[in-house]
Amino acid sequence: MEYRAKALDTGRSVVFRVLDAVDEVDARRQLELLDLSIISLAPIRRFKLTKRAPPLHLAVFSQQLVALLDAGLSLVESLEALAERQGSTGPHSVLGQVLARLYEGQTLGAALAEHPRTFPALYVATVRASERTGALKESLVRYTAYQERADALRKTLVNASIYPAVLLCAGILVTLFLMGYVVPRFSSIYEDVGSDLPFASRLLLQWGQLIDAHAGMVLMVALCLGAASVHAARLPGTRASMGKWLARIPALGRQLHLYQLARLYRTTGMLLRGGMPAVTALQMSQGLLRASSRAAFAAAIQAVREGRSLADAMEANGLTTPVAARMLRVGERSGNMGEMMERIAAFCDEELARWVAVMTRLIEPLLMTLIGLIIGLIVILMYFPIFQLAGSIR
Repeated sequence: MEYRAKALDTGRSVVFRVLDAVDEVDARRQLELLDLSIISLAPIRRFKLTKRAPPLHLAVFSQQLVALLDAGLSLVESLEALAERQGSTGPHSVLGQVLARLYEGQTLGAALAEHPRTFPALYVATVRASERTGALKESLVRYTAYQERADALRKTLVNASIYPAVLLCAGILVTLFLMGYVVPRFSSIYEDVGSDLPFASRLLLQWGQLIDAHAGMVLMVALCLGAASVHAARLPGTRASMGKWLARIPALGRQLHLYQLARLYRTTGMLLRGGMPAVTALQMSQGLLRASSRAAFAAAIQAVREGRSLADAMEANGLTTPVAARMLRVGERSGNMGEMMERIAAFCDEELARWVAVMTRLIEPLLMTLIGLIIGLIVILMYFPIFQLAGSIR
């Protein structure tokens, strides 16, 4: 980003400079290196119809960095090669800033922490933990595997919801077409016939006439409701309320609890294997839980601080399954808690994937049956007066 600066040089003369910097802090640092006293500093707003620079893909970046380190390059040389490979895009400037901090003698973890939008807190914590043990490559490999498993679980859930969502939308569109176009045409026919209509058919035709008479208003209301629903779905408060409501459903609530336990154990296990202390790893993983479970998790962390075993603390606060509790005790006896937590997460993922597969096979026919019943009911109510009229003629 470009900044326009007004400053005083060493001769107390006013000078103007245009700087290319990542942010305002970087621009001020460049001016200080030039021995200039800042009078004003403002970004230059340019309206360009250019494509936005692609973000840095952490999994690919980590894989490439590990490959270069395995080839014998130093950390600085590896980052220089990756920065050159990015060209002039956004990731190039970020990696350039990271390299600048490394040239100044800072650690990689401290340099990455200055770019929270590119490197999340979990990634920075993984790198900082590896700096204590000197196993950067192993930590990056573990983070890549962690991200791949998390993405695989997320894709499983998304793919399972695509077909039911498409089916539901198709059913809604067909219903709206019948109510907004077909039903009003039938109502005009029945007006000409002048026969007495059953109550259900008369109510259906009145709704169809209402939609047909105010089609524009109905469309605007539908669009406003859709936009309001999308906006509300993005609000943290709405998501929390929806999560509480879904958690009250026995079968679904248990699977949601299992999903957050899988994320919790996988993240904590990765941090423990990277050399991070248990309490610190647990505190960093706290944000993965729902708000309703964070109080119980905080109590479990406090119990671990007081000397209680991790398995007992997690089980006492409802943050395990029967299988997970046994596996945690085995991990404590063997001293391999990090790997055992990752195995617990994999076990939870498999159980959740089986449940999703069963529910997907069950929901699809149920949705098709429900949509068929609704459409069939509308069609029957439209044709019922005709059947009644034919019966009276006989």
